[in-house]
Amino acid sequence: MDFEAIEDQDGVRCSWNVLPNTRIEATRSVVPVAALYTPLKERPDQPPIRYEPVMCKAPCRAVLNPYCQIDVRGKLWICPFCLQRNQFPPHYKDISAHNLPPELLPRFTTIEYELPRRSAVPPVFMFVVDTCLEEDELKALKDSLILSLSLLPPHALVGLITYGTMVHLHELGHQECPKAYVFRGAKDYNVKQIQEMLGIGSSVRNQTGTAQQAQQAFGAERFVQPVEQCEFTLTGILEQLQRDPWPVANDRRPLRSTGAAMAVAVGMMESAFPNAGGRIMLFCGGPATQGPGMVVGAELKEPMRSHHDIEKESDRYYRKAIKFYEALARRTAAAGHAVDVFSGCLDQVGLAEMKAMVNWSGGSMVLTDSFVTAIFKQSFQRVLEKDDAGDLQMGFNATLEVQTTKELKVCGLIGPGVSAGKKTAMVSDTEIGVGGTTAWRLAAVNAQTTVGVYFEVANQQSQALQPGSRGLVQFATTYQHARGEYRMRVTTIARSWAEGASPEIAAAFDQEAAAVLMARIAVFKAESEEVGDVLRWLDRMLIRLCQKFGDYRRDDPASFRLNPNFSIYPQFMYHLRRSQFLQVFNSSPDETAFYRHCLFHEDTTNSLTMIQPSLMSYGFEGTPAPVLLDSVSMKPDVILMLDTFFHILIWHGETIAEWRNAGYHEQPEYENLKLLLEAPVVDAQSLLVERMPVPRYIVCDQNRSQARFLVSKLNPSTSYSSANQYGGGEAVLTDDVNLSTFLSALSGLAVKNAS
Repeated sequence: MDFEAIEDQDGVRCSWNVLPNTRIEATRSVVPVAALYTPLKERPDQPPIRYEPVMCKAPCRAVLNPYCQIDVRGKLWICPFCLQRNQFPPHYKDISAHNLPPELLPRFTTIEYELPRRSAVPPVFMFVVDTCLEEDELKALKDSLILSLSLLPPHALVGLITYGTMVHLHELGHQECPKAYVFRGAKDYNVKQIQEMLGIGSSVRNQTGTAQQAQQAFGAERFVQPVEQCEFTLTGILEQLQRDPWPVANDRRPLRSTGAAMAVAVGMMESAFPNAGGRIMLFCGGPATQGPGMVVGAELKEPMRSHHDIEKESDRYYRKAIKFYEALARRTAAAGHAVDVFSGCLDQVGLAEMKAMVNWSGGSMVLTDSFVTAIFKQSFQRVLEKDDAGDLQMGFNATLEVQTTKELKVCGLIGPGVSAGKKTAMVSDTEIGVGGTTAWRLAAVNAQTTVGVYFEVANQQSQALQPGSRGLVQFATTYQHARGEYRMRVTTIARSWAEGASPEIAAAFDQEAAAVLMARIAVFKAESEEVGDVLRWLDRMLIRLCQKFGDYRRDDPASFRLNPNFSIYPQFMYHLRRSQFLQVFNSSPDETAFYRHCLFHEDTTNSLTMIQPSLMSYGFEGTPAPVLLDSVSMKPDVILMLDTFFHILIWHGETIAEWRNAGYHEQPEYENLKLLLEAPVVDAQSLLVERMPVPRYIVCDQNRSQARFLVSKLNPSTSYSSANQYGGGEAVLTDDVNLSTFLSALSGLAVKNAS
């Protein structure tokens, strides 16, 4: 079964592509029945269809799809989810066995409808800008913001909030004399106070101007205007923007009111643009040191919290800040607005506290050392990238609904979304991730946004299922396109049922999707549980899976074999256990929040790269080839390129580095060395161009300090405590067990515990 071809067509990767037919057999299969779904997967070959979808009667509301039974003569169709009979609408009168609409053709299991309704308000972009920055940082940030105005569509609405000790909401309607409303940075403003102070919200709907104008922005036209109207004014305000004037002593941090600024931004957006597509973009150059959401005190002698402080609950700000930002996250997600956080600071800025605002709304998170770096500039531009038609490559204010046949129930979703509170008979009692619903809100989606949806087999008796019957799942994503119209992307998938002992189940196991789905569960658990408990849970699941699907004689580890469909899965689990998602040692809480955000957002291929990085080797003996992520691959006469998704690293072996330093590559007779040195750079550039956020690019030599980025990811098959069975390679100084020892222990436990 070609899992990648299915993903290209439908944007779906399932852990099991043949389903165990009873609840008890599904539980014994260890890995849950689940799917990774990319709602806006790019499909240039199938443009949207310009009419409304045909839906089943309420309360089902499933969309007509290729798996429906149709009666051409009676102009009827039977819904496969609720088995109700539905009449085709009048404009389907010419339907026949040879003249079917696209949604009934087998190749249109995924179809996109362009709906006739449009959003009354164009997309809204609210910039929230930190001014407690060094001069060069502020100048670079201002230049990026001015450039971004040319990247936004001319009709898009834009607003500006700047903050330091105070919070300034700028009026964009006055060209001659710029005005701003000033809020105290130490105070928490609720929605009602913001509405009264600014004169915005539904209460002003009929007080000024026409009903249409007031309806569109509820009185916020002074603060948020179309780019084409306010570009000159906004550019002028940004150019004149100064550092925060509040004096800062040498032993203190600047007073930075990030929480108050976000409260004003969220309050204004939800008052003026409820349920309209929008993004609040926060540019933060340091931690919040006063007011709501503060993460550290102003005195420099007080350090930023570490994982240890959070674990011991010794940091006095963390819980309060989490509570504050989660309340903002609920409000912004409910209003359909996404929050993006761009951090430009060598120290932490409080991403660990603010993560809910980004994760729950589907926003972007970019972690950089400075606003001067190319990583920030290119990542910011990539958020605002346009497609071939000149539209922003993003959807706004999306809702994802899931329908299943009666044998399946929905456990939950792990990904960038919040519950839409739709309780139906399809909701399972078992919750995985965000459960208790069959619909979720995703305030922003793009072509990479991928959610993990988890199911439970509800069927108790295998006799009830007829041979050849299939379980159906339908994903319906309604979203606001960047042009303003609403669209609905519908994907319907069918998977066959099989008896618990059937070899078909194992033959249709997608180990890559399963590894990513299990990684999402593990990381979701790690947010609220001890990491040690999560690692033990992963180990138990892996041992049970090997017992169920391994081929072995009891108490004979040497006889243990895994089917090719399962053979790499233990390797993924080995690397997941060592990854920065679960091992927080040597990562700050902000870095951990950033890494986990990316895992919850990206598709199968990118997520696997994060869990088990790819390693390419370039040498004189052949073409570039992937090699083992192992210390044996570190040879003096090769160049390695490591891709961890977050870093792209080019490593030169000792001999190659010596030749390069001697300048041999500049001599015409050593043209092959020059080509060898250039090859990984060209490949790295192609990866840098397409990835968001832009990875950190590192070039290093063997035995130099930055080689640690490579060494830390390798399987230490040669270490100071163990010789290498393959020969060659460099010894890694680590106490970690290597993959071979891990797999030996796994096979020993699997055969020993087998009942």
